[in-house]
Amino acid sequence: MDEREFLTERFEEQRSRLRAVAYRMLGSVSEADDAVQDAWLRVSRADTRDVENLGGWLTTVVARVCLNMLRARAHRREEPLDVRVPDPVISPESGADPEREAVLADSVGLALLVVLETLTPAERLAFVLHDMFAVPFEEIAPMIERTPTAARQLASRARRRVRGQAPEPDPDASRQREVVSAFFAAAHDGDFDALVAVLHPDVVLRADGGLTRARQTVVLTGAHTVAGQALTFGRLSPFARPALVNGAAGVVVVVQGRPVSVMGFTVAAGKIVAIDVLSDPERLGRLDLSVLDG
Repeated sequence: MDEREFLTERFEEQRSRLRAVAYRMLGSVSEADDAVQDAWLRVSRADTRDVENLGGWLTTVVARVCLNMLRARAHRREEPLDVRVPDPVISPESGADPEREAVLADSVGLALLVVLETLTPAERLAFVLHDMFAVPFEEIAPMIERTPTAARQLASRARRRVRGQAPEPDPDASRQREVVSAFFAAAHDGDFDALVAVLHPDVVLRADGGLTRARQTVVLTGAHTVAGQALTFGRLSPFARPALVNGAAGVVVVVQGRPVSVMGFTVAAGKIVAIDVLSDPERLGRLDLSVLDG
């Protein structure tokens, strides 16, 4: 086996992990794939004979590509400024397929990704690489042109924000589904009190309609405010198909074969603490719903 064949084989062995790194960095499956492909083009032209830890080096290459993409995104300001709900990873409730399981390893919920969207590119890189993939700060620091101490401070700042805004979901998937089903039943019946009962007092609803539906891009907080909005979901109940959204209970609203929205729920201690809704037609049109037909 020559050097090129060896490098290709090792890269393919690492591809799932590299996609997982890129998805957490970018919050987009398609952009994650682009980042991994870009990284491969760079790697294939590099001299790797002196690389001792090839897996770690590949992670560094992908992270640098993602960092450049995040910085370019910030300069373009193409996204709605109020909130950006990342691309969801949708799976049937029977379980994710191996490819999706690899992307969702270590349970990266939609609410967590929404919080990551609020971080600076440097904060996001430091947090994702260190806290999710155990990359030492000594290796992170050169990527963001900081000292290891400064990189540690960036990750710590990001960690505080994540803990404050992205609570840990209940691990019991069936319990999550019971709570989400109760939410839709109350919305269908127009039962405001039942809706309030299933929502955490400080629940947050974040909706991203993209550029096409900018008026639907909102952030609502508080059980009574969210319940008032949720009453409008009642008419969507017949079209809501249960699914796992980033590994947690959620629904895909499908009307005449086309996705209208994806709703991800974060359930903690038996209450809904976050609802993240993607209704951007452009991004919804790229979803593969065939996974729900199995």
